[in-house]
Amino acid sequence: VQLQASGGGLVQVGGSLRLSCRASRRTGSNNAMGWYRQTPGKEREFVAAVNWSGGTKSYADAVKGRFTISRDNAENTVYLQMNSLKPEDTAVYYCFVDLRAMYSGSPRSWGQGTQVTVSS
Repeated sequence: VQLQASGGGLVQVGGSLRLSCRASRRTGSNNAMGWYRQTPGKEREFVAAVNWSGGTKSYADAVKGRFTISRDNAENTVYLQMNSLKPEDTAVYYCFVDLRAMYSGSPRSWGQGTQVTVSS
């Protein structure tokens, strides 16, 4: 599965961005999808995930209440709506496809990453 992420950019504190990640083939009936992020010198960290049907969602504590993950299986696409952005949200965001239908913490495929920069 190839993943193509888009939607990153430069935004001011308190602003919003919407990331998109499209899979090259149909994954909706089989796999959870989601997002991690990474800053220089740090390990990649989990941000959010959604199960195969879109009915179960998981979020990192740092983004709960500000970020919303969703998916459109007809379009093989997962989205991350990011609101009330903070400087500490600055990172490269990577989408992933999980090994399982429910998020298991085992990404099997990664997108190329999209930069999000929040300026103060």
